[in-house]
Amino acid sequence: MTITTRPQLATGGPWGWRSIDIVTVAILGVALGVAFWGWDAVYGILSPVFAVYPPSSSLALGVWLLPAVVGGLVIRRPGAALFCEFIAATVEALLGNQWGFNVLVSGFLQGLGVEIAMAVLVWRNWTVVVAVLGGLLAAFLELTVWEWWVYQPNHSWPQRLAALGFALLSGALIAGIGGWLLVRALARTGALEAFPPGRERLAGQA
Repeated sequence: MTITTRPQLATGGPWGWRSIDIVTVAILGVALGVAFWGWDAVYGILSPVFAVYPPSSSLALGVWLLPAVVGGLVIRRPGAALFCEFIAATVEALLGNQWGFNVLVSGFLQGLGVEIAMAVLVWRNWTVVVAVLGGLLAAFLELTVWEWWVYQPNHSWPQRLAALGFALLSGALIAGIGGWLLVRALARTGALEAFPPGRERLAGQA
């Protein structure tokens, strides 16, 4: 089996939201929000390692950007990335975490970054390029609009820029490439046949 490289567009055009789109993006958001809860615990365990050089903690950011990239790539409609990321952040907040409801602000900024990337390409390009661009913009907004001022107020500017560099790397690799690979893996299970990634898999069958 091979998978076509020709991206499929959302049924009915980008703005034609269906009930199944809303339900699916909500399910993805909840599932990834629960995963966040587990990742929060892992992050806590790794905190002493990051404390050696505090800006390095931004290497973990990419995991929290995944819902926006995955939701956007699966549904391929305006708002899907933001919707999925905000639901995941809400679930994370309700389950409890070390940042409290501040994660809702992060969820909004992260989802917005991916939305901007997809809007720039007019919801027509669904290759790994848009996934990486989304991860980069989500990381950029999260650091420069929020974390520099709330979580890193005592960092020097060299430390803030280093944190941004680590965040961009994590956003590109974990959220961008990782999210794109995760969507392809889900498509191979047959779970996404009602969505463009599933149609791409079917179109690529020998």
